[in-house]
Amino acid sequence: MTRASLDKQPHEVASMFDDVAERYDLTNDVLSLGQARAWRKEVAKAVDARPAQKVLDLAAGTATSSLPFARTGAYVVPCDFSLGMLQVGKRRHPWLPLTAGDGTRLPFKDDVFDAVTISFGLRNIQDTDAALRELYRVTRPGGRVVICEFSHPTWAPFRTVYTEYLMRALPPVARAVSSNPEAYVYLAESIRAWPDQAGLADRLKGAGWSRVAWRNLTGGVVALHRGFKES
Repeated sequence: MTRASLDKQPHEVASMFDDVAERYDLTNDVLSLGQARAWRKEVAKAVDARPAQKVLDLAAGTATSSLPFARTGAYVVPCDFSLGMLQVGKRRHPWLPLTAGDGTRLPFKDDVFDAVTISFGLRNIQDTDAALRELYRVTRPGGRVVICEFSHPTWAPFRTVYTEYLMRALPPVARAVSSNPEAYVYLAESIRAWPDQAGLADRLKGAGWSRVAWRNLTGGVVALHRGFKES
């Protein structure tokens, strides 16, 4: 089994996700105490996909996150660099155009998508700023980005409890439900090392996005960031 390290070598991260692909969605539901589904609903509202719009769902994994966009009548492209994830997704959702791609070198032309989104995947890309620039590049002028990512709880006592859960409770729970529990030790470490809400907003602005704002979910355990590409 593969466990990636915090320098996030792409082949290590991809291999790690290949290992957990089959039970990935179930494991996420268990480890998030059922919150993952609620978070996906909030992402769908924030993206606000419309019929005939083109939506890029980066780090889509098995494409579960892409389904709400497809239901609106939008043309959604689930993209991921884990072939194992894509294979599971294609078996479950054969009608979706699942695409293999590296978040720092996306296989799309400039100014293609009305909306681009990534949920719980940005922190697993080795070069965060390059990924944000790539998302900007493939978004049409006037288009938008929505990022859903683990963040920093805003209430200090809860933040302490949450950190303890990540490092102490999460690994044994992962051992019970995941095919590769070591992967979830890495995921816990990557969450702790991730910038806070304001830090990620600054990186979005640095990549060219304007009107950047964020909204906390579950007390800041997760944050939704949004930005726009000016016309």
